[in-house]
Amino acid sequence: MRSTVFLTPALLAATLVAVPAAAQTGAPTTQTPAANSGVVPPGAPGTAAPAIGTPPAPATTTPAASTTIAAAIAASPDHKTLQRLIVAAKLEPTLSGPGPYTVFAPKDSAFALLPAGTLDTLLAPANVASLTTILKNHVVAGAMTSDQLRAAITSGGGKATLATLSGQSITASLEGQAILLTDAVGNKSYIDKPDLKQSNGVIHSTNGISLPKLG
Repeated sequence: MRSTVFLTPALLAATLVAVPAAAQTGAPTTQTPAANSGVVPPGAPGTAAPAIGTPPAPATTTPAASTTIAAAIAASPDHKTLQRLIVAAKLEPTLSGPGPYTVFAPKDSAFALLPAGTLDTLLAPANVASLTTILKNHVVAGAMTSDQLRAAITSGGGKATLATLSGQSITASLEGQAILLTDAVGNKSYIDKPDLKQSNGVIHSTNGISLPKLG
């Protein structure tokens, strides 16, 4: 007869002894348009004056995202383990809801740091409540872009306390140009792909797992 292994705070803390490496960040590349763009300023020699009353060309806008957070994670090639856990915890309706939410989404490589058997323990029926709390510890009510996170960190004197849906908090800070997340038990992770905007919030992909205190 197989015995059920319950997920305790000590067991969870012991599984994440490795701290993920800081995300590689760099200055964004700015593309400079070519000088001869073919656009001739009004009144230039050899050009006709525009007709009076001609309306200006409509401004180019970025279409609003139409994919929910739940659908985006399900379609992501980097978040298959997270998607499996979301389904097991029945959190798809929440992440498909109106929100908005900010989700710190651990990549598959983050879960690969766990010792063998840890995911099976998380997925055991007896541990569904703990799994749900762990996943909610990665979700913050309200949509916060990376720029807004940086602003909150600055206004907080170097740290921003983010209340999660688990009822506990994670702390955001800066390490160089990277946004560092520290959980309630001291584990650290970095945002390595920010600002994946969806119709009901924003996803920040991370290279580590943020744990709450359990029990």
